Amino acid sequence: MATALVVLFSACLGGNKAKKLPSLVETYSKKDKKPFGADIAYRQVAAMYAGKNIRDKRQNFKKTWQNISDTNALYICIAPRLFLNEAEAEAMMDYVYDGNSLFISAAFIDDILLKKIGCTQVNISPAAERVFDVMNNTGVNNVLQPGFNFNYYYHPFQNHFNKIDSSHSRVLGYNDKKKPNFIVHFYGKGKLFLQCEPRALSNYFLLKGNNYNYLVNALAFTQSIPENVYWDDHYNKMRSRGDSGSNFSTFGEIMKHPPLKFAFWLALILLLLYILFGGKRVQRIIELLKPNENTTVTFTETIGRLYLQKKDNKNIADKMITYFNEYIRNTYFLNTSHVGDDFMVVLSRKSGVEKDKVDTLYRTISATHGSDTVTDYQLLALHEQIQHFYKSKGKHT
Repeated sequence: MATALVVLFSACLGGNKAKKLPSLVETYSKKDKKPFGADIAYRQVAAMYAGKNIRDKRQNFKKTWQNISDTNALYICIAPRLFLNEAEAEAMMDYVYDGNSLFISAAFIDDILLKKIGCTQVNISPAAERVFDVMNNTGVNNVLQPGFNFNYYYHPFQNHFNKIDSSHSRVLGYNDKKKPNFIVHFYGKGKLFLQCEPRALSNYFLLKGNNYNYLVNALAFTQSIPENVYWDDHYNKMRSRGDSGSNFSTFGEIMKHPPLKFAFWLALILLLLYILFGGKRVQRIIELLKPNENTTVTFTETIGRLYLQKKDNKNIADKMITYFNEYIRNTYFLNTSHVGDDFMVVLSRKSGVEKDKVDTLYRTISATHGSDTVTDYQLLALHEQIQHFYKSKGKHT
């Protein structure tokens, strides 16, 4: 897989002139803006439940359930692999039984939880993907839009459930091989949603065409106005069942034993004294900090070049314009919804880019955005003008 992936992205990025590729590690972290992070999913959930503050949870589910008493809440967990112990799985089932909705998306879901609902899963490991080294257009769908696939280009969606308790569970979605990969299990007053293709909730997938509707449709089966909305930021970091079930703390163990406790504090005090007095005698050269890289722009360019292979110029142009305007809003705190002469003057003054260049850029943006089709020449002109803005900002201030 590694060889094919390097060739694919190198071709998309233009060979030796390409910038460093974004990481393809599947983290599904709400802070990760790389292809397989969950920044887009998190922001989309926040927009869907605008009246609710999403509560982030960074502890195992047993501890979470001990501190809440909801009966109509929504808990969302997206992780590469979901590892649980018996107590955590039992807490999840109790949470559902009391009337709440638990939405879990993970390529591997622990058998401890699956056995409780009479279900088994077929999981294709990353190692197997590397052996077969297959990538093509692949998709998923759900029962709200039967016959319609949400597609993207990557390793095929192959994870699925092969045994389902039909008396208490229903299939809500399939992969393009008609294998069920999204189910709901009814238990007590609540619902347990299991989806075994978290890549379908990644930044890369949701930014493709109208794929954001896949998440909208998936959450449409939950309650429309939940009591609370929780976002899990714990299980996406687990790499084994031991990580999830262990409460071992090195610091806690040291504090339990007086000799170790005394040695720890003595070592800490000596270290602080060494830093305090030794640091004055030996001053190391302070390295220059590299400026923060604009990862939003880098990621946008990467996704844009992926679309370029399909000649979807209009889609590329719209996304370039969207992320450029977001950059203007975040960097210069300007409202891009009302672009007029005053806007041009202020943007030119703040950015240091000549006003006629700013005028020309936004005329190109307006013409491109209002056009039904975008030629290669128009797309190239838009790209060059945006890049010129990035390179020119600050030079004339």
